[in-house]
Amino acid sequence: MIALTLAEVAAAVGGTLDGADPQTLVTGPVEVDSRQLRPGGLFAAVVGERVDGHDFADRAVAAGAVAVLATRPVGVPAVLVEDVVMALGRLARAVVDRASGTEVVAVTGSAGKTSTKDLIAQVLQRRGETVFPPGSFNNEIGMPLTALRVEDSTRHLVLEMGARGKGHIGYLTGIVPPHVGVVLNIGTAHLGEFGSKAAIAEAKGELVEALSTEGVAVLNADDPLVRPMAERTKARVLLFGEHPQADVRAADVRLDATGRPSFTLITPAGSAPVQLRLYGEHHVSNALAAAAVAVALGMSVDDTAAALGEAGALSRWRMEVVDRADGVTVVNDAYNANPESMRAALRALVSMGGRGPERRRTWAVLGEMRELGEDSLDEHDAIGRLAVRLDVTKLVAVGGRDAACMELGARNEGSWGEESVLVSDADAAIELLRAGLQPGDVVLVKASRSVGLEKVAEALLVDGAAR
Repeated sequence: MIALTLAEVAAAVGGTLDGADPQTLVTGPVEVDSRQLRPGGLFAAVVGERVDGHDFADRAVAAGAVAVLATRPVGVPAVLVEDVVMALGRLARAVVDRASGTEVVAVTGSAGKTSTKDLIAQVLQRRGETVFPPGSFNNEIGMPLTALRVEDSTRHLVLEMGARGKGHIGYLTGIVPPHVGVVLNIGTAHLGEFGSKAAIAEAKGELVEALSTEGVAVLNADDPLVRPMAERTKARVLLFGEHPQADVRAADVRLDATGRPSFTLITPAGSAPVQLRLYGEHHVSNALAAAAVAVALGMSVDDTAAALGEAGALSRWRMEVVDRADGVTVVNDAYNANPESMRAALRALVSMGGRGPERRRTWAVLGEMRELGEDSLDEHDAIGRLAVRLDVTKLVAVGGRDAACMELGARNEGSWGEESVLVSDADAAIELLRAGLQPGDVVLVKASRSVGLEKVAEALLVDGAAR
């Protein structure tokens, strides 16, 4: 973090000092977890659903925090504010405003935000120091915490912006105004909260509305709800995708025997071959978005292609592929799920299984997709049917009503009992897999985060290590 005195912190957040020396410097990161603090840091006492950060003020100072951002006196040096979360945003804005040489890239979309954010950050690291969040820190707490890690030497700040409703992304862009805004897609994630895909598009489009005339809007030319966002921005528009009018495109897309895609990257500045280390054809679109950002910021096509080829999966439980000693491949994609990402993961699973006489058996262990609203049963039914159409060897649906609908969809599409099964929970799925897996099988594990299906993948890896 760019060093600030506590007096400067108080001025930035509209707070008052309580028992604190105004000239004390905050030099370390800002944290909401007292266990993560380092000397010189600032502790933000956020009140959560289960714990109140104010109760950990003493521990935070003992760990090295110079003060606490709080709503009430806590017996240690503090900056008192009315709302700690709002104060985090104001402080982040103050720090980013001081980092005048930092280029801010923000990414949103219904699916692929975190993977694309990781790709963009790894590509831009070739140009200079890049700050980006671990995992999906994309809300009104996580995003400011990431922005507060900016220093004078930071050249790029890459952020992920999520939305639970209208105005959320607008609020986040007010904290950290982006120079480049990327909109990946509009899908059915959080459909139950928004009510329609049009409402989701309205909310996601707040990102490009926040761009200035000197900014760049990077839009998916293949998404009928994203491409029209070009009319909602003052910024220059750069399109990516398979559409013939896309500025950044992929040609000759192929998957190798492990399901890793290669393609020819085509940009206004030339073309170059790319071989990704990531699994699944859906990462081609993510890579094109990252390449479009690189083009917008002036990177050469050769440097961009090389960086894409070196980039790996950084965030946990997103197409994490591990080969066990007995030849079983475990694909842990259990961080989250929606219909679009489910379809992409199933296609990746089938490509990893291969074709012909050397084809490997494929298992799709799928939990429920949450927050789909009234379309939930239809969407689960469609995923079950797709698993059969793709010729997945075995579908294991995990959960209650929605999972049962997924398994029924598979049966109605042509599964005859041996090919699909419904189990109640992760433990039942683990028991089934332990009894049925054979060397060489490929197992995909995927569900919404709240289902906790990563337990299945972790158990399979422990079993593999014990062999």
